[in-house]
Amino acid sequence: MTNPPKPTFDRALDLVRFLRARCEWDARQTPQSLVPYLLEEAYEAAEAVTHGREEELSGELGDLLLNVAFQAVLAEERQAFDAEAVVERLEAKMRRRHPHLYGDGPAVNWERLKLREREAEGAGGPTSLLDGLPRGLEPLSRAQRIQDRVSAVGFDWAEPAGALAKVREETEEVAAAGAADVEAEVGDLLFAVVNTARLLGVHAMRALQQANEKFERRFRGLESLARERGLQLAGMSLAQMDALWDEVKSAESSNRDAPG
Repeated sequence: MTNPPKPTFDRALDLVRFLRARCEWDARQTPQSLVPYLLEEAYEAAEAVTHGREEELSGELGDLLLNVAFQAVLAEERQAFDAEAVVERLEAKMRRRHPHLYGDGPAVNWERLKLREREAEGAGGPTSLLDGLPRGLEPLSRAQRIQDRVSAVGFDWAEPAGALAKVREETEEVAAAGAADVEAEVGDLLFAVVNTARLLGVHAMRALQQANEKFERRFRGLESLARERGLQLAGMSLAQMDALWDEVKSAESSNRDAPG
């Protein structure tokens, strides 16, 4: 009895080719029509990672792999490139960006390496450190990537304290802003907060995601306490709701400190 073949990227490609030949829905898909699914699967895989749902993660990564394979097969069909070219470009890029691991030279700043690559691709034309950032990147991550890139040439605070001082400055400007300027000032404040997070080694999107989840968890706990006591949130004062909120926080802290 022979062992079944191990799962490989080639099998994912063969699966897509099979579906393209036999399924009407798969046959009519285009690179553009599949973009929403590609993004959705990436977010679902990221969510499974975030919450440590290992069983879900294997399935979500499979769904994401299917989308990667689908794009490769569609490129193959239109004779743009094939899957082998995708892997070859990946290998070559990682070798360029890790010269110290392959005996090709000393370690080099990642963002500076990427700038050199963009300059080479631009055939000597004008380039910017900020070229190539995807427009569809959500704003917190985009702000962090902008700051990563300009940091590569030294346009950055030497210490997190400098960025934190900028947060205080921007907070004062928000407080003093008139109605016409407040949106722009809030944007400057958010940008400064992202910079502070980055310099502290924190990804702003992940930090906000955790804050959202914590707030939701605590507010649901507040609602549960109110229901248990026959209270309606709409009829309560802010002070009363704050008291329930503090109870929820205190219970969380007690549970966290309790021996396992």
